[in-house]
Amino acid sequence: MNNSLWITFLEQLGENKISKSESELYRHSRDESSHLFVEPDFVVFPENVEDVVKVLQLANEKEVAVTPFGAGSGLEGQSIPINKGISLNFDRMNKVIEFSPEDLMITVEPGITRLQLNEYVNRHGLYFPIDPGADASIGGMVATNASGTTAVRYGSMRDQVLDLEVVLANGNVIHTGSKAKKSSSGYHLNGLFTGSEGTLGVITKITVKLHGIPEKVLAARCTFQTPGECAEAAQVVLSSGIQVIRMELVDAESIKQVNEYGNYSFPEEHSLFFEFAGAPNIVEEEATVVEELMKELGCNNWERANSSKERADLWKARHEMAYAFKHIKGKVSTGSDSCVPISKLAEMVVFGRELLEESGLIGGVFGHVGDGNFHTLVMYDPNDPVEVNKAEYTNEQIALKAIKLGGTCTGEHGVGLGKMKYQVTEHGEAVELMKSMKTLMDPKGILNPGKMFY
Repeated sequence: MNNSLWITFLEQLGENKISKSESELYRHSRDESSHLFVEPDFVVFPENVEDVVKVLQLANEKEVAVTPFGAGSGLEGQSIPINKGISLNFDRMNKVIEFSPEDLMITVEPGITRLQLNEYVNRHGLYFPIDPGADASIGGMVATNASGTTAVRYGSMRDQVLDLEVVLANGNVIHTGSKAKKSSSGYHLNGLFTGSEGTLGVITKITVKLHGIPEKVLAARCTFQTPGECAEAAQVVLSSGIQVIRMELVDAESIKQVNEYGNYSFPEEHSLFFEFAGAPNIVEEEATVVEELMKELGCNNWERANSSKERADLWKARHEMAYAFKHIKGKVSTGSDSCVPISKLAEMVVFGRELLEESGLIGGVFGHVGDGNFHTLVMYDPNDPVEVNKAEYTNEQIALKAIKLGGTCTGEHGVGLGKMKYQVTEHGEAVELMKSMKTLMDPKGILNPGKMFY
C-alpha cells in the first residue's frame, strides 16, 4: 500500500483508530491455525458502525482488502489477511446495545466475547449456551457459524441468531432479521451471513437468543473398549430421546496424553462424557437411564459428578486434551472437524483412529459426538516434510470420507484457507451460485479475499 493511501485513511479515521506498529501487524498476521502468517498493511480499530462504513467506503473506492479480526482464536486462517490491506479489529466494539431479559434476547457489538456476554447475563439467571471452547468473540462465532460442546442441545450460532446489522462492501448498512423468534418474510439472510466468514459483509451488531440457567447440572463419564463402541453408545442415547446438554468422546490415546501432562490417573480407555441439565428430578432420572443403557452396552468406570468442583475434575480429561498435546515440544498441531449423520459416526471415528495409527504420528480422536461432529488432532514436526505430508494426508482423507458419507468437511471451524479445496467436492454446482452471490455483493472483491473459494 502506498503512503498516500495510508494518509487518506489516517485523515478520515484519526490516528487513535489506526496503527501499523510492528506489534499490531504481527498480532493480526495469524490466528490459532498452522497456516502461513501474513501481515496487513495496517490495522483499524473501529468504535462504531459509522467507522466501519467509512473504512469500507474508502476501501471499496481504493480497492483495498479488508479482513475482519475478532479474538484471533480461529482454526482455519479466516482472519489472516493474505492479500494484506486492512485488518479490521473489533476490540473496541464490545458493548451491549440492548438487553431484553423478558424476551430472552440481547443485542451486542461483535467484539464482545462469549465469557463477557455470559458474565453480563448470568446475573439475570440467563446464559448464552454456544461454547466453542475458546473465549471467542461473538462476531467471530457468527462469522464461522461456531458451535461446540453444547451443540447436541442448542445447535450452532445459526440457530441462535435473530438479527444482524451488516455493512456491505459499498458501505450500505442492512439488517438481516428481526427480534421475532420466527419469520416467513423474505430470504433467510441470517443464515446467509452466519458462516460467511467476512466475505459478504462486516457484522457490526448481533441479536441472539438467551436461555435460562438450568436449575441442576450433573456430569458423568464411562469408558469402552473401542472408540467405535463409544460412538455407537452415543447413538443409543440420542435414539432414546434423552436431551443431554453435552456428550463428548475422548479416545484412550488422548486420555493417556492428559494423564502425562497433568499427572492425573484417569482410566486410559476410550471415554464418553455426559452432562445433563434441567429440573433436579428430570436430571437425576435421565442420568440413571443413561447409566443403565451404558452398562447394558458393556461400559466400564461409570462415574457421576454433582458439584461444580466434581464436574470440573471429571471433565479435565476433555478440557485439557488440546493443551496436553500442544505441550509436546518441537511439534505443532493440525486437525479435522468433520461432521456426519449420526448413523455414520462410529465408522468415521474408527476410520480416523486407524489413519492416525497408520501415519505413526502422535494424535487423538475426540469430539461432540452428540451431533455427529468429531475431531482429530495431529501433532507433527513442521520442519519434517514427511511428517507434514502425513498430517495433511490424514486430514484430507477424513474430510473426503465425511463428504462421501453424506457429511461435511467442517462441522464448526469453517472453511477459511484450509477447507477451500473441498468445496466443489461437497457442494458441486452450488459453488458457482455461491461465487455469483459473492460477486454480486462484493464486486471488487475487497472483503476477506482469498477465502472460502479458489
